[in-house]
Parts: sequence; structure tokens; C-alpha cells
Amino acid sequence: MRAIRPLARTLLRDRAYASIRDAIVAGEIEPGTVVRDADLAERLGLSRAPVREAFARLVDEGLLESKPQSYTRVTQVVAAEVRDAAAVVGAMHELVTRIAVPRLFAADIETMRAANERFAAAVTAGDVDEALHADDALHDVLVRVSGNRAAAATTARYTPLIRRLERRRFGEGGNCRSAGLHDRLIEACAAGDVDEAVRVTAKIWRGLAELADSD
Repeated sequence: MRAIRPLARTLLRDRAYASIRDAIVAGEIEPGTVVRDADLAERLGLSRAPVREAFARLVDEGLLESKPQSYTRVTQVVAAEVRDAAAVVGAMHELVTRIAVPRLFAADIETMRAANERFAAAVTAGDVDEALHADDALHDVLVRVSGNRAAAATTARYTPLIRRLERRRFGEGGNCRSAGLHDRLIEACAAGDVDEAVRVTAKIWRGLAELADSD
């Protein structure tokens, strides 16, 4: 039984954080909902300590707001905050695209093509979860290949704020991302055209900022 070891405290904290974050982004815990560490700890099968640590991180990232000795609740989707997040995340994606394009292998391009095929099919089927997972898979290729850990961390921190609005728009029948723009990005990457890949990336993220303006 040497392979069975207690989970490290940091892993429990990360597990709590990811579970609560995903539930908020998916709308399973709606904006304005008061959350309690004891309730969520019981649902997650954890103690209250890692849940409280997750709460602190989510407050810092803007998905929760807290008034000491009073409440912790899910924040509303605020257009200005989504626009700011889209600007920051877009800048990071432009950076990693510029770094990654010269480093891409054929297998990376195929991974991006496959992700875009899944994305297009999911949008057609109205499958919000799969569409956004496929979108992540496509852009994550460039993040991974760039090797820029600071950009990756910044993107991971602020993307959930954007996803909440995207999910709502998908639910209203909208399409927040374009498989056609993805095709242009992939072709630029395949051709090694750094400037065009960066231009298309900027257009993709500018569209998300405009989405926030129209909210």
C-alpha cells in the first residue's frame, strides 16, 4: 500500500478551488449566491480549511466577494471587469502566439485543427461545455509551446471572468467565438506567418472585449 498516501494540503486546496471556480463559471452557482465553507466542504468531501483557502483565492480573482463576519457570495458579471480581463488575456495570447509560431511542429498544428473541428461541431450542436473546452485546447497549444509561465498563469487567472459571459451568451443562442477566425489563425501558424497569427489572435480577443461592451 505504499502508493496510497494522504493528499497534500496544497492539492486539497487546489481541488477545492478548481471545483468551486468551475461551478461558478458554469453558472451552477449563480451570481449573488451566498456560499458557505461548511456547505461546500461537505459537498466536496473536504475539511473547511482548503475551502476557505479556495474562497480567498476566488475573491482575489474576482469570482467571489466577501464582507468579513457577514457573507461570501458570487460576484455579478460586470461588463467593465470582463472587458478589462479580455484586454489582459488578449495581450497574453498575442505574446505567446508571437513566441510560439516559429516553434510549432506539424503535430501541434494538427492538434489545433482537431480542436477547431470539435469547436465547430459543438457550436452547431449547442454544446457550450465542449465548445469552450475545445477553444481552450486550441489556444493552449500556443500557450504551452511558448513556454512563458507568467503568461500562462495570467491567462489562467483572468479567463474565468470572460468565460462566465461567454457561457451566458451561448445560452442565449449567441456564438462568442468564430471557427472561421480559428481557421485563419491555424493557417497563419502553419505558414509560419507570425504577424498574421498575432493579428488574428488580436481580432479574436477584441471580439470578446466588444462582447462585454454590448452586455
